[in-house]
Amino acid sequence: MSTPNVSSPDFAQEKVQQQGSQQDVVYNSGAAMSRFITPGGHPADNSQPALPVFHRKFANPAPLGLMGFGGTTLLLSLYNLGARGVEKPNVLVGVALMYGGVCQIICGCMEWACGNTFGTCAFTGYGAFWVSFACINIPWFGVAKAYEKNPNEMAQAVGLYLVMWGIVTCFLLTALLRSSVALCFTFFVVACAFFCLAAGDLCASHAAKLAGGGFGIAGGLGAMYVALAGLLDGNTSYFTLPIGNLAPA
Repeated sequence: MSTPNVSSPDFAQEKVQQQGSQQDVVYNSGAAMSRFITPGGHPADNSQPALPVFHRKFANPAPLGLMGFGGTTLLLSLYNLGARGVEKPNVLVGVALMYGGVCQIICGCMEWACGNTFGTCAFTGYGAFWVSFACINIPWFGVAKAYEKNPNEMAQAVGLYLVMWGIVTCFLLTALLRSSVALCFTFFVVACAFFCLAAGDLCASHAAKLAGGGFGIAGGLGAMYVALAGLLDGNTSYFTLPIGNLAPA
């Protein structure tokens, strides 16, 4: 029996084809790849032939993140405007922790899995903002107590805190210039809200705080509008919302 010529091109090509066919079925000498796919979702998986063919896919986490951001921002802005005579934001703490904080951080992690760098930075960052805001207003953390002998110092510290978040928002806005008009508008007015609220604390200006509350309401509603636009697609709604797409053709 003759020994195959391992140096021949035909033998090398046949070897590569054999290896390729094995890699299609087995990964790293482990279980068959078809076992890691939704049952019935791949021709190689015939374990449940009666089921319809479908594939797993990631849901869009952006609407939830935008709703969490917009709803919490809207509520805080109503407090800043003194709506219904409510001025203390204590009720907001739970909303800030869970809806504005935890939900957005989860959405940021999901955006990371989907490969969306901006969504990861925005949702995770603003989720952390709302958690930190809640911490300032929770007595257990002792933030307010540390400044109780000098209320003006507390106001200055919160003002600088808001300035920092305004700058972060401006940086995020520069990454949105080719996204949509609605999203750019939302981040622009949110940046204005941060700077106005910061001016209200740094300069003890009630008018600036009212302006910040107004910008915050516009930003919260804008975020919720973009979230609704993401929810209304051809599969779930009879109509869609215009967002002013700025993406290159």
